[in-house]
Amino acid sequence: MNMRKQLVFVVLSLIAFGFAITSDANTYIVGDNSGWDISTNLDTWEQGKKFVVGDVLVFQYASTDSVCEVGQESFRTCNTTNVINCFSDGNTSIPLTSPGERYFFCGNRLYCYSGMKLDVIVERNQSDTTEAPLSSVPETESGGSKNNNPSTIVPSGVKSIYSESNLVLMGLLGFWGVLISIV
Repeated sequence: MNMRKQLVFVVLSLIAFGFAITSDANTYIVGDNSGWDISTNLDTWEQGKKFVVGDVLVFQYASTDSVCEVGQESFRTCNTTNVINCFSDGNTSIPLTSPGERYFFCGNRLYCYSGMKLDVIVERNQSDTTEAPLSSVPETESGGSKNNNPSTIVPSGVKSIYSESNLVLMGLLGFWGVLISIV
């Protein structure tokens, strides 16, 4: 009976490992090496990236800056008085928990006007079988498109996606734990 329990545990662990390996979620450092900064060309950084439910945006910035999540109209006009949430800790992680469009800008209105703003379209995660509402962001505003043309352009060289290697490491550690429990 004890061997049977161990076999069931191994099978379930391998199934969990398989799910971990096939996860589509990623962690993105906004602006890559340049970070969340007035000199970062966020349009260039965003190009070619596909954001899905489960991804995490990490904003790294100076203590004099901030990152605020806003609705579409506040984003379009850089309205810093109507924010959903604002952070100023210098290292902010924002999980993308549902599909829809999300809007972020620097709480310094002049920086926002200069292009320190980012809107991302979050798509449904293909590995997620549950139905989610279109957006977790309360949206009462309408219209607009962004103008994100900072005066200094810093190319975004290195892609900062860490979760795939972390998932493999977690899976290997879990598999190692299973092997130890059998022995």
